[in-house]
Amino acid sequence: MSMEKGVQHWGDSPLKSEKGVDQPAILGEQGNMRELSQSDDSRMNMDPAAADTAELVSRSEIKLYKRRWVMLFLFSTYSMSNAFMWLQYGIISNIFMHFYNIDTFAIDWLSMIYMLTYIPFILPVMWFLDNRGIRDVVVVGSAFNCIGAWIKTGTAHPDLFAVTFFGQFVCSVATVFILGIPSRLASLWFGQQEVSTACSIGVLGNQLGIAIGFLVPPILVPNVEDKDKLAQHISIMFYMTAGVATLIFILVVIVFQEKPKIPPTQAQVVARNIPPDQYSYTASILRLVRNVPFILLTISYGLNVGCFYAVSTLLNRMIIDQYPGEEVNAGRIGLTIVIAGMVGSLICGIWLDKTKTYKQTTLAIYLLSFVGMVLYTFTLSLGHLWLVFITSGALGFFMTGYLPLGFEFAVELTYPESEGTSSGLLNCSAQVFGILFTIGQGKIIDQFGTLAGNIFLCVFLLIGTVMTGFIKSDLRRQKANRLAEAGPLKEHLEEGLTVPVVLNEAKL
Repeated sequence: MSMEKGVQHWGDSPLKSEKGVDQPAILGEQGNMRELSQSDDSRMNMDPAAADTAELVSRSEIKLYKRRWVMLFLFSTYSMSNAFMWLQYGIISNIFMHFYNIDTFAIDWLSMIYMLTYIPFILPVMWFLDNRGIRDVVVVGSAFNCIGAWIKTGTAHPDLFAVTFFGQFVCSVATVFILGIPSRLASLWFGQQEVSTACSIGVLGNQLGIAIGFLVPPILVPNVEDKDKLAQHISIMFYMTAGVATLIFILVVIVFQEKPKIPPTQAQVVARNIPPDQYSYTASILRLVRNVPFILLTISYGLNVGCFYAVSTLLNRMIIDQYPGEEVNAGRIGLTIVIAGMVGSLICGIWLDKTKTYKQTTLAIYLLSFVGMVLYTFTLSLGHLWLVFITSGALGFFMTGYLPLGFEFAVELTYPESEGTSSGLLNCSAQVFGILFTIGQGKIIDQFGTLAGNIFLCVFLLIGTVMTGFIKSDLRRQKANRLAEAGPLKEHLEEGLTVPVVLNEAKL
C-alpha cells in the first residue's frame, strides 16, 4: 500500500471529526486507532509477502476524503438528467399521442425501451465496469445521455416519431451505465458508517429526475390542439434537456475520479488486495448464480421495482381514466410518489447505517409497499383526488424507499464480488419484470379497467414479500469489516469468509 506523505490534493484531507488531526489513521494489531508516524516506514524493510499480509490484515490504512461528496453529487445529477428523459413522454402520453398520431402501445414503448435496452447490454457494461473502472463507465454513460438528448431536439414534428424513438433509445443506453453505480460508488468512496446513506443519495438522484419528469413536462407542454404551437413547446423542453445534459457531461469529464488513493473501509482494503490476475468475471457471475439468498433477492427486487416502473409508466392513463382532464394533477401525483420515495430512501439508508438490520428492514419495507399498493388500488376510484395524493405518497415512500435497501442487502450477501455486478443483476431483473408488468397491466387496463390492473400488481408484490421472508441474512461485508478490525488472518478462515476462496479460485 502506498505510504506517500506530504502530498496534498484538492479535497484530500480526512474529516477532522473522525481522526481529530489532518492525517490518516491506521489500525493497529488490536484494532486501536493511532496516528501514522515515521516508525511505520520500517515496514518497507520487511519481506514483501509478509508486508502484504501485514498491510491487508493488521495495519490497514483507511481514510475518508471530503471530495467523496463531490463525486456522489455529480453522479446523482447525471442520473437525474437521464431519469427525467425516461418519463418526459409518458406523463403527458395523451399529448404526444395526439402530436405524433400514435396509439397507447407506441407511447408506452418510449418508456419501456429504457427497460428493454438494459437487458442485453448489462453484462458487457458490468464487464466494462470491472475492467475499466467506474470513471470510464460514468463518462461513457453521460456521453450517451448527452447525444440522445441532442437527437431529440430535432424531433418536434409530427412525422418524426421514429427519430424521437431513436433518441430515446440512445438515452436508454446511458441508463445501463447508471443504475448499478450507486452501491459501487458508495463502497469505493464512503466509510462503513455512511455507505448505506451514500447509496441512498445515489439512488435519490435518479428519483429526483423522475420527480422532475412528473412535474415539468405537463407545465412546459400544455394540452393544445394546434400542432404548430405544440411543436414549439415540445422543442423548448427538448432543448432545455439537452443543455443540462451537455453541462453535466463536461463536468463529469473534468471532475469525476475513479477512486480514492487510500480505501475508506477495511472491506475495501481486502477487496483491493485481490490480485487482478486471480479475478475471473465469468467465475464471479457463476458464484452469484449459485448464491441462493442473492437469487431470491434478485427475483423479489425485480417484482417490487418492476411494479414501480409499471405504475410510473401508466400513471397518466390511470389518473385520466378516473379523473378526465387532470393531466397536471397526474404529474403532481407522480411527483408526490417520488418525493415521498426520496424521503423513504434517505431514511432507510440512514437507518441501515445505524442498525445494520438489512433483512428485517428489507422485509418490513417490502410488506409496507404491498400494503401501500393495496390502499392506492382501492382508493383511486373513490372520486376524491386528495385521497389519491395521500395513498400514492404512502406507496412511493415504501416502494421507492426499497430501492437502496435492495442494493445494499445485495452487496452484503455477495461480498467480495463487485458491487456493480450484483447491482447490475438486480436491475436486470427489475427491467424484465418492468416490461412484463407494464405490458400486462396496460392490456388489463384496456380490457378490464384500472382496478383490475392494479390488483394484478398487488398479487406480485405479495409474492415478493413472501420470497423476501425466505432470504437468509448472511452479512459478509459486515463480517469482513469485523475480522479486519480484529486482526489475525486465521479468523478469516474460522468464520468461513469467502475472500480466501476468491483469491485461490482459478480463472475459467
